[in-house]
Amino acid sequence: MQMEKSQAAQGGDGCLAGVVRVPVKIVAVLVVLPVRAVWDLLVLGARAAQRHVLAPLGRAAGWVLVRVYRHLLRPLLLVLFYWPWAGAWRYLVVPVATVVHRYLLRPLGTAAAWLCVAFGRYVLVPVGSAIGWVLRHVVVLPAGWLYREVLAPLGRGLRWLVRGLCMLVFVWPWVGLWRYVLAPVGRGLLWVGRYVLLPPLALLYRYVLTPLGHLLLGAWHIAGRITRALGRGLRLLWRGCVARPAAWAYRQVATPVGHAVREVWRTSRAAVREARAEVRRVLFGGPPVEPARSRARTLGSTTAADAAPAPEISLRNRRG
Repeated sequence: MQMEKSQAAQGGDGCLAGVVRVPVKIVAVLVVLPVRAVWDLLVLGARAAQRHVLAPLGRAAGWVLVRVYRHLLRPLLLVLFYWPWAGAWRYLVVPVATVVHRYLLRPLGTAAAWLCVAFGRYVLVPVGSAIGWVLRHVVVLPAGWLYREVLAPLGRGLRWLVRGLCMLVFVWPWVGLWRYVLAPVGRGLLWVGRYVLLPPLALLYRYVLTPLGHLLLGAWHIAGRITRALGRGLRLLWRGCVARPAAWAYRQVATPVGHAVREVWRTSRAAVREARAEVRRVLFGGPPVEPARSRARTLGSTTAADAAPAPEISLRNRRG
């Protein structure tokens, strides 16, 4: 009777929730809350420093650097590195290069071109003509006569000789071998195969190999039926010995254990939230807040703990 009243006063939680909630509250007050408070203070200090110190300091430093670059570094760089070289290029290098090109390089190029043209016209052309005449009358004409009168007949004779030797060595023996040896032997073998070997082979195929093939095919189909029946038996054995016991173990053992673990976890989270709310109310003040009831589901039930009906008390217990 006293246990049922205490459970009703605690908001419908079981004894397991009460055992877990007290150590969790102690750990939350002694460890989690100080760490969270220090973390919140550090976060607030960092935000304040960033907002009131670092951000203005960064903007001021950026403004100063921009002004220094714009009014000091940029003119100094232009004076030291750009304007001297630009002026030297524009007023010294370009005029000197123009004068050198106009009064020195262009006349030298014109003179060199005239000398090359004159050398080619008055030296190379006569020398080339003389060399061509000498090559024509000393090399080309004798070489043409030698080709027409000597080399061409000699080449035709060698070609006739080589063709005759090739026909004698590589063509005529093989043609004779094919015509007088291989073709008659092939025709004889064809006659032997058609009239001597083919009838026994046909009889062997029709009366031995064909029935044997039908027998092997029937044995193959029978073996397939046997393997399918064996597979169905193994599947039934697997279902009865492994699958169904595993499903029963999952429903009857793993599911209740999972519900218990989930209940412990949700109760612990609710206890931590209640402890934090209580400590915050004590430290920072505020109206008293009623501790939130656990929304964890009860073991073996699908309804929430908040929606659980009040425990029934018999008339005898009330009178007692």
